[in-house]
Amino acid sequence: MSKTPIIILNYKTYVESTGKNAVQLSKYVQEASEESGINMAIAPQAVDLYPIINEVDIPVYSQHMDAITPGGHTGSTLPEAIKETGVTGTLINHSEQRLTIADIDAVVEKTKDLELTSVLCTNNVKTSAAAASFNPDYIAIEPPELIGTGIPVSQANPEIVENTVNEIHKINKDINVLCGAGISTGEDMKAALELGSQGVLLASGIIKADDQKQALLDLVSLI
Repeated sequence: MSKTPIIILNYKTYVESTGKNAVQLSKYVQEASEESGINMAIAPQAVDLYPIINEVDIPVYSQHMDAITPGGHTGSTLPEAIKETGVTGTLINHSEQRLTIADIDAVVEKTKDLELTSVLCTNNVKTSAAAASFNPDYIAIEPPELIGTGIPVSQANPEIVENTVNEIHKINKDINVLCGAGISTGEDMKAALELGSQGVLLASGIIKADDQKQALLDLVSLI
């Protein structure tokens, strides 16, 4: 797996990253990626996946998929349906869409069957170490109390990032670790990489910026 730094932008359900705005934002991300030479990926809402995938040539992730098989699961997100959109992979167990241990196991295994990249979200060192046993492609450490605060975990609690990387790599050195929660500036990105993470998973710091593309370029300006 590539060790080039990566940024994954999670669109959540912000107006600024929904519908036509989501398509335009995706184009900004692609432009910023091409101009900076840094790998950037996006995770839009499920309803926006098809139109975005037809407009850009960067990795696109689903925000979620359920541990279900085809059948009577109204309102759920079927992994096979997500695969059909053409996505690269999916987020799993985001703090705003928690799963049980059994469902995490099932979804990670399903991503392997469907040849999708898995980004498994965790909230502390212990759960990160446990998550490593599922062998996802990425583990994204995001303390929920810092999400959306503008206070980066890489500065507020750098030990959690460094210790998470160490514990995960004791179990599987091939799992890449992402740093999330409060990341928004070039200093945040640089600190996250210096602590051993492979990149960042972020949202509001970019999506709510007055100039989204410039915010992305500023994010990678120090690496």
